[in-house]
Amino acid sequence: MKRFILIASIVPFLLGARVQEPAKAPASATSYRTEFLIGLDDVGTKLIQLAEAIPADKYSWRPGTGIRSISEVFTHVAGSNYFLLTFLGKPAPAGLPADMEQITEKARVVAELKRSIEHLRTTAKGMNEADLERAVKLFGNNTTQRGVYGTILNHLHEHLGQSIAYARINGVAPPWSAGMN
Repeated sequence: MKRFILIASIVPFLLGARVQEPAKAPASATSYRTEFLIGLDDVGTKLIQLAEAIPADKYSWRPGTGIRSISEVFTHVAGSNYFLLTFLGKPAPAGLPADMEQITEKARVVAELKRSIEHLRTTAKGMNEADLERAVKLFGNNTTQRGVYGTILNHLHEHLGQSIAYARINGVAPPWSAGMN
């Protein structure tokens, strides 16, 4: 009986150890740039993996009338990645589709999502740590450049959560958690 109790108490711990941990900064990483890039890589990778895992025939699915479809969520994220950087004085690259949220073809949606995340990554790699506390306006409110970068990560996580719910409703488990339940 004691052996059963011991095994029963260890198994959940061992199974829990298999749960993917969020990306963590190495002990030597102290810059905000490094922390932001680690967070961006984590959420960006998950968004892309999920966009790739959802079947193309589900991209038009929406939970109700007037609510964004799966493709519209991913293209909204892509467009917002460019838009939010304009508050830091970083213009969107030339040649972006004017009708980003109208793109419904899976391959194009995934390509735009990837391109926008790479644009965020490139911009963040060039961020000036000294300017992070510089005041900027974001939607009419006072904040700092650091606040804009925080808003970007918050926005990405918000829509990752929404996309996970959409995927699960449509029978798709997020690739990083598939087989864990």
